[in-house]
Amino acid sequence: MTTLETPRPITRVNAGRPLRIAVVAPPWFHVPPDGYGGIETMVADLVDGMVRRGHEVCLVAAGRPGTAAQSFVASYEDPPSQRLGEPLPEVLHAAISSRVLAEFEPDIVHDNTLAGPLMALGRAVPTVATTHGPVVAEPGRYLEALGDSVHLVAISDAQRRTAPGLNWVGRVHNAVDVGSFPVGTGDDGYLLFLGRFCPEKGAHLAIDAARAAGWSLVLAGKLNEPPERAYFDEAVRPRLGAGVTYVGEADAEMKRELYGAAAGLLFPICWEEPFGLVMIEAMACGTPVIAFRRGSVPEVVEHGVTGFVVDGPDDVVGAIRKVGELDRAACRLHVERNFDLPMMVDGYERVFQQLADRWPAPFSSGPQDTAVGHPDRVAG
Repeated sequence: MTTLETPRPITRVNAGRPLRIAVVAPPWFHVPPDGYGGIETMVADLVDGMVRRGHEVCLVAAGRPGTAAQSFVASYEDPPSQRLGEPLPEVLHAAISSRVLAEFEPDIVHDNTLAGPLMALGRAVPTVATTHGPVVAEPGRYLEALGDSVHLVAISDAQRRTAPGLNWVGRVHNAVDVGSFPVGTGDDGYLLFLGRFCPEKGAHLAIDAARAAGWSLVLAGKLNEPPERAYFDEAVRPRLGAGVTYVGEADAEMKRELYGAAAGLLFPICWEEPFGLVMIEAMACGTPVIAFRRGSVPEVVEHGVTGFVVDGPDDVVGAIRKVGELDRAACRLHVERNFDLPMMVDGYERVFQQLADRWPAPFSSGPQDTAVGHPDRVAG
C-alpha cells in the first residue's frame, strides 16, 4: 500500500469554495481500467474533472495511480480482479479507506463501493454514495438501513423511481469525455454487442436478432468470472460462427474502433439497467443504439433519432433494418448536449458543494440541516 503523496498546488477555477474531496473507488480494477470497468472509468473521469475545477482530491483505489488526484492510496498493489465478489477485499478496502480519510480530513466523501458506506455512520463529514447497481430487494434494504448517514446519487431517473423512499440527494447521469471518442462511418457493416457476458445483458438475444435480420455481429466484453464463463458456454458459444464473432475483452482503443466501424449497437437488456455506459459511448462515435425499453434506456436513447427503443425481441429485427436511416451526426450531437463529461462534473460539484456548505467544519459533530439532500434542491 502506498502512502499519501504530497498534494500539488491547485488553481481554483469554479465559483464555489475549493473542497477537499475523498473519492473511494471499488478495489477490483485499476482507475482508469485497462478494459472492463464502467465504475472505474466514471470515477477516473470525475476525479480528473474535479481537479480541473480546482478541488483537492484524494483517491483510494487499487493498483497504480492513473488520475490527476493530488493524493492516491492503493489498498492493493495489484487489483484482486479474480476475486471479484468475495467479501474480504471489499471489507479490507473499506477499512483502509476509513483510516486514510481520517488522515486526509476531507470536506466530503464520495464512496463508490459496496462496503464503504457502512463506515459513514460515525463520520463527521457527509458521505455521498453513487448507486451504480440495483436499489431494490436486498441492495435496497441495505441502502434503506444506512438511513440518512449516506446521501445517495442516482445515475438515472428510472433508477430513483424504483426506490423513491431512499435518501436521495439527486440524480447525475453518467457521462463520457466525448472528445476522446472519434466519430466513425459505420462502413464495416456489422452490428456490435459490447458488455459483460451474463443473462441480464442479453448477448444471446443480440445474436438471434442479428441472424434473423441477416447481419453480421461482433461480440466483445468481459469473460473471466465463473458465472460469465458458464453463461457464455451455455448460451453464446453454441451460437458463434456464421457471421457471429467474439473478439475478446476490448480496451479503450479497441472499443472506439469497434464502435466507429459498427452500423449499430445492440443493447437487449433483460433487467432494469440503471444506466448503460456503452450506449453513450457508441452514440459518441456516431453509432445508433437498438435497446429494450427497460431501466434508463428511454432517458439515454432518443427513439427514432439516435436509435430505436423497442419493447422486446420481436421488434429488434425491424429496428435493425432501419438503422441505416439514422444520422450518425445526430447521435454524436445528442451525447455532446446531454452526456458530455462537464455535465457530470457539474452535477456532482453541486451535490458536494451544497452538502459541504451546510455541514459543520470537518470532523466536528454532524449535520446542521439534513434537508439539504432533497433531490429537487441539489441536482437535476
